[in-house]
Amino acid sequence: MGQEPGKKPVSGRPFHVPVMLEEVVSLFSPIKDGVIVDATLGGGGHTAALLARLDDSVSILGIDRDPAAVDRMFEHGRLRLVVGNFGQLDRILASEGLDEIAGVLLDLGVSSHQLDEGRRGFSYRHEGPLDMRMGPDAARTAHEIVNEASPAELGRIIRSLGEERFARRIAGAIVEHRPIETTARLAEVVRRAIPAATRRSGGHPARRTFQAVRMAVNEELGALSAGLDSGIEALRPGGRCVAIAYHSLEDRIVKRRFRRGEGREPGPVLPVPPPVELTALARRAIKPGKAEVLRNPRARSARLRAVEKVA
Repeated sequence: MGQEPGKKPVSGRPFHVPVMLEEVVSLFSPIKDGVIVDATLGGGGHTAALLARLDDSVSILGIDRDPAAVDRMFEHGRLRLVVGNFGQLDRILASEGLDEIAGVLLDLGVSSHQLDEGRRGFSYRHEGPLDMRMGPDAARTAHEIVNEASPAELGRIIRSLGEERFARRIAGAIVEHRPIETTARLAEVVRRAIPAATRRSGGHPARRTFQAVRMAVNEELGALSAGLDSGIEALRPGGRCVAIAYHSLEDRIVKRRFRRGEGREPGPVLPVPPPVELTALARRAIKPGKAEVLRNPRARSARLRAVEKVA
């Protein structure tokens, strides 16, 4: 079997298994030329498939906050790589001399290699330092938030970003047991703060807290809003934006931005309706099939939405 285009040879566990790969390739297949931005490069699986299966006149600009992701790939005539935050997509496109693009892909959340490497501090299942930074641009580490934030700020982060109903109890327990140095210790403190009856259902009891802290460290929702706006603005007519979200907060932002572009976002009736700039390529979010979820359980919560620029 040949090496995937743009990928350095690697061995061992896959760096990241791309989610909904066939759906992504199908949605971008009508594009016959121009630049598609893979704004969340990750393991490069989506990029490799697009390079292999789209026309040779299509090139990819791959972006990732994580230098480890970019370092695994190599540039060639159809692939340009940038270490950067897609929340600053407008600046990245300007620096690359791109006035318009043919497509943009956002595969959100944390990648498999980040979860599986304990030293990165993302996982409640692996011992490691409290880091959770997706890239060196993050202003704070998880250790700083967990050990320095006020009880009120911790509660707000866990409640708003983790949608955790026991946020106040968890925040109080974290403050009480400071200093907390490792992921395993944080997971145990959270587990004990949650009522025993609740621990037995709904997955790992620390899942929502870890999600919340990670999203706060990396300012993920702000980056998502900014990246969507910049990507949609840069699309040429007929260009496409595909976004894969993994929880309701991300999906809500994507859905509202797409609906606003379609002129469907609820709101006050304006004397002059805003111009319609997007059309939906699927009326509802696309979910992974049962076979994919069996192969890759982390795909279970994925929701894909896609739009095309019309003006």
